[in-house]
Order: sequence, then structure tokens, then C-alpha cells
Amino acid sequence: MVEPALITESSHAFAAALPAGGPLMALDLGTKTIGTAICDAGWQFATAGKTLPRGKFGRDLQALAVLARERAIRGVVIGLPRNMDGTEGPRAQSSRAYARNLAEGLRLPVLLWDERWSTASAERDMIGQDMSRRKRAERIDSHAAAIILQGAIDALTGGAF
Repeated sequence: MVEPALITESSHAFAAALPAGGPLMALDLGTKTIGTAICDAGWQFATAGKTLPRGKFGRDLQALAVLARERAIRGVVIGLPRNMDGTEGPRAQSSRAYARNLAEGLRLPVLLWDERWSTASAERDMIGQDMSRRKRAERIDSHAAAIILQGAIDALTGGAF
């Protein structure tokens, strides 16, 4: 019997599933797009990646599998959109279901990471770079994914858990 893929909110459990380290990919799941980010094998720097159109899960899985193979991804971090009071609504439930399907489809460990301020932080950063509204709209999800991933890798390498 094949063990189910790991899905966790614990950075400790996630790190234990990746004893050799390796590049990680983060996803910021929007309703129309999926922002991606990748970090280096040493888990130091997260970089915004592609923003993919979101469609049926099978098509999403195919695109993410190609990206995971190209970059030798060892694990995936998915933003978990909690409400400001820490409760979870329909978007969080949808992200959890996506994580279950993705973990099974890619056979990679998945870390669910609190993303409450990621989009606001990405927007603020891009405004600080004097980026036009149009470019911000095109890139917001991938920048938010990079913020999610940077927070996760900081925790994984000894930052706040």
C-alpha cells in the first residue's frame, strides 16, 4: 500500500519529510490565477515565478507537474487564506482540498502556510517599486507566492515557527 502524501501545517513535519532539502515551490491560489514562486535548494531566497491561469484541476496539475520536474521541486507550500481572526472560511476549505489533490497528484509533501498578509505585502512592495497598476495586477499572485514561500523557508531554517 502506498503511503498518502504528507499535508501539514507544521514546518517541523514538512522539514522532516525533506531531509535532503532541495528547491521548494509555493502557490498563491486565486480564483482565476495561480501565482508561483521558487526557492533555491538551500532555502534562502524565494523568487516570484510564473502566474498561471487557473482552470480545471487536471490542467492545473499538468502545468504544475511540468514546473516541478523542470525545477526538481522537493515540496510545495500553499498559502492558506485564513480570516483575520484565524478562522477558516470557504476559500481556506478550497485551498485544503486543492492541497490534498496536489499532494496526491505530484507525490510531494505539502505545507499549508498562513497567508493573511501576503497579498497586501506584495501590493505594498510593488507600489514601492513604482510598478504600474497593470503590471501589479499581472504579477500580484506570484509576488504573494514569493512572500508566502519566504516566510515558510525562514521558519524552516530557524526563524519563528
